[in-house]
Amino acid sequence: MAIDKIQSESINLADNFAFTGTVTGASGTNTPNFFAKASGDQAIAASTATVMNFASERFDNGSCYDGTNKFTVPSGEGGVYVFFASYRLDSMYDGNQVTLAFLKNGSRDDRSFLITRVPSDNTSFSSGISAIFNLSASDYIQIEISQTNGSSRNTGAASCSFGGFKLL
Repeated sequence: MAIDKIQSESINLADNFAFTGTVTGASGTNTPNFFAKASGDQAIAASTATVMNFASERFDNGSCYDGTNKFTVPSGEGGVYVFFASYRLDSMYDGNQVTLAFLKNGSRDDRSFLITRVPSDNTSFSSGISAIFNLSASDYIQIEISQTNGSSRNTGAASCSFGGFKLL
């Protein structure tokens, strides 16, 4: 006998269920979503907070990424979002620091940044961050980087990326 309606009070949601038909409505589509990479090296001046550029869009479902450096929540798409970013800086020296941070609406979010001390001399140094944000329509997210090496350092374009998706 087929069951066409289940009352939520009558089942234990901690149990495992084996379905033989098609289950619909069990998950979201995680859109809008985007992923972009750097299209060239970017010079990062010493001790200067710089918004990173990621001009090579791989995908942008929802037309939410501006094609340079900013994700903006579309109208009607407020909710919980996951973001991630990675970078590489060339010719870094022992003891210097790199700070990578998320900017929400142009301001650093103090709950979501990474400060890393470079472990060895004259090396290409890479790292990344991720964070979850509760955002409203028109809120925007960018990536900021700074370094204390004493002179300008270039990012390694092939290792710099920025992406995100709506979770809930």
